[in-house]
Amino acid sequence: MITFTELSALAVAVCLIVTILKYRAPGMTLNRMPLLVWEKLVLSFMVIFAMPAVMLVSTMLLMDRTANTHFFNPAEGGDVLLYQHLFWFFGHPDVYIIFLPGAAIISTLVATFSRRHIFGYPGIVVATIATGFLGFGVWVHHMFATGIPQLSESFFTAATLMIVIPTAYQFFCWIATLWNGKPQLRLPMLWVGGFFFVFMIGGLSGLMLASVPVDLQVHDTFFVVAHFHYVLIGGAMFPMFAGIYYWFPKVVGRMAHEALAKVHFWLFFIGFNLTFFTMHFLGLRGMPRRIYTYLPEMHWTGLNQIATAGAGFMTLGILVFLINLFWSIKRGTIAGPNPWGAGSLEWSVPSPPPPYNFVHIPTVDGREAIWDAPPNPVFVSGIRDEVREVLLTNSLDAEPEAKEEQPAPSVWPFLTAVVVSAVLIGSIFTLKAVSYGALPIAFSIIAWIWPKEHEVEERREHEKWRAA
Repeated sequence: MITFTELSALAVAVCLIVTILKYRAPGMTLNRMPLLVWEKLVLSFMVIFAMPAVMLVSTMLLMDRTANTHFFNPAEGGDVLLYQHLFWFFGHPDVYIIFLPGAAIISTLVATFSRRHIFGYPGIVVATIATGFLGFGVWVHHMFATGIPQLSESFFTAATLMIVIPTAYQFFCWIATLWNGKPQLRLPMLWVGGFFFVFMIGGLSGLMLASVPVDLQVHDTFFVVAHFHYVLIGGAMFPMFAGIYYWFPKVVGRMAHEALAKVHFWLFFIGFNLTFFTMHFLGLRGMPRRIYTYLPEMHWTGLNQIATAGAGFMTLGILVFLINLFWSIKRGTIAGPNPWGAGSLEWSVPSPPPPYNFVHIPTVDGREAIWDAPPNPVFVSGIRDEVREVLLTNSLDAEPEAKEEQPAPSVWPFLTAVVVSAVLIGSIFTLKAVSYGALPIAFSIIAWIWPKEHEVEERREHEKWRAA
């Protein structure tokens, strides 16, 4: 399942990179790309370099089980630490793969509700790229307790401290944007504020764990559990809820119920901190993770009861969120095309968007396309609407290069996915599944990419036109 999932992630990453570099709106130069798109581009490259490591390690483990290899068997010359190295080489970049979309949402919302362009745009782009690079150099800080050389520990401590810098830079840019703007405390900004508070605690506890002596003391305790959840829930779920409430009117055309949304926020925020802040103290008192019970004389009961109560608050918050979601889809206030007064392109079309998105392909004149649009904007014409034709632009300046017809709907991608799924699941039990499945996979892929008759005819006409 790990190999299966990461193979899918690799395919998505390639699609995102090609889309971002070749299908941008005319005028959307690299210096005008929304930060949301920049972060997607960086994390897609991170996926391409990180996911093969965990696919390799899961395949090696599978071969140990089915083909009698000994990659992780010390008795036969294998090494169990090899598994940890390959896993964490994927695992720690994956933390930033999860965080970067959240940071992109925060950048988008801070600019929108500050009513000004984001402060330090070039620096945030550089910080995002730096995070992508440095994320691959810190994986061993998960392995300080495995007996690695002290010199290696010092290098990875330094790298762990370094990666804080680009994230801190983004924080200061967000604060400066709010400080110099005219902040509007609308509903999504509640979650932005919660993100600032929660992720800051996670980042500070991460600095503590970068110290080898501290890490050795709290390794495999609930302190690590607390840090992990403050980073990932703070860096992913709080921005996710902010993004849901922000783009909800664009998706369904109605506003979320504000009172219910505020109840959801406070229940989740209070419950989260009750649950995980107390785990810092449980970890410092020596409570180990992954152990489901403990003796009463350990005196952990009180803090565990507080954590359990917090989990109940979070559960109620999610329940309120789901009720709000389904109620607002049917009875929420009509949103209009741009209820937040945002500046990005998606708010220039009706809510919800029509199937064709834009009537005419827009052009971009600034980093906030709506705010920076000229009085008489220019649109692209000449794109056929009887086929799926799109405009290709160059990677640097997004200048139009060519028109391309996209593939028509087909059943072959689905059938290819089914065949690949069957082969990967079968490989769990026998390697023969790979041999038997190679031919169906090849057949489905060939059928998928085989040119259609009208495509061949159009290519011939195009070649005649060029020859003439």
